[in-house]
Amino acid sequence: MNKKIVISLLVTMILASFHLADAQQPVKVPQIGYLSALARTSATSGNLVDVFRQRLRELGWIEGQNIAIEYRWAEGKYERLPNLTAELVRLRVDVIFANTGVAGLAAKRATSTLPIVFEMLGDPVSAGLVASLARPGGNLTGVSGLGPQLSTKQVELLKEIVPQLTRLAVLANPANLIAVPTIRETEIAAKSLAVQLQAFEVREIDNIEAAFVGMKRERSNALMVVADPMLTGHRERILGLVEKNRLPAIYYESTWVPHGGLMSYSPSLPEQIRKAATLVDKILKGRKPADLPVEQPTKFEFVVNLKTAKQIGLTIPPNVLARADKVIK
Repeated sequence: MNKKIVISLLVTMILASFHLADAQQPVKVPQIGYLSALARTSATSGNLVDVFRQRLRELGWIEGQNIAIEYRWAEGKYERLPNLTAELVRLRVDVIFANTGVAGLAAKRATSTLPIVFEMLGDPVSAGLVASLARPGGNLTGVSGLGPQLSTKQVELLKEIVPQLTRLAVLANPANLIAVPTIRETEIAAKSLAVQLQAFEVREIDNIEAAFVGMKRERSNALMVVADPMLTGHRERILGLVEKNRLPAIYYESTWVPHGGLMSYSPSLPEQIRKAATLVDKILKGRKPADLPVEQPTKFEFVVNLKTAKQIGLTIPPNVLARADKVIK
């Protein structure tokens, strides 16, 4: 065989082997670290994960195909968050989605380089997550729900449906980032309506019964529950105590109302999660968190449960019902 032909065949075979090796190299699939302070098995967690995945699908990211998601759940126990975040950092995920402010703070403490997208009801600036809403700086951006400011509207709604309201109980977990600013804003709103604020702090769910004993002792005639993953994880227990004490109550998420809560006023949580997923998409496509302004709510939901109102002997004024986005009968 001609020497040149042999050499040409050898070169062709070598090049083909290189191309084959390249073709067999696994393509790196981007990874998202999903960090939540909630319990994995809660209905709220399942709904939020579904919304998050659906928005990613709309943007072209399909879990198990061109994207992988590593889930970590604190089960309402904040002390677990540092270790869970450290696991995601060791995995070198491409972006961390921190669902709730406490998860966002844990992620920020764990890494100054990995991009982080948070979703929280409170103010991320006062919480120390970002420098400003317009220019977050650093490696974080996300979605804020304006939680503390919403308390003014919540107090006003309670006063409308309970005209005799003079003592308002506030149930909060002081370990949560938004507890103190929310109580502060609620107190200002309460004073303007001649209502005395009674704060009941619950750091562990085992203390919840004692808080309701305190409300009865102090003759509280309405209740506001401040957003918190631990409280969310024990929603049924809290709702049972509210019903037992026949307290008109307002909640921070609409998910409480179909299960027996009287009413809620809050940003649309699914819409907040969709916005967060959109920010994750932008980061995966090369944008930096520092250049992405923090999103704020544009859609709010007021939900009322008339069955619960009837059970506690409460009549919701027609003008209040007319403003409700959803009425459960």
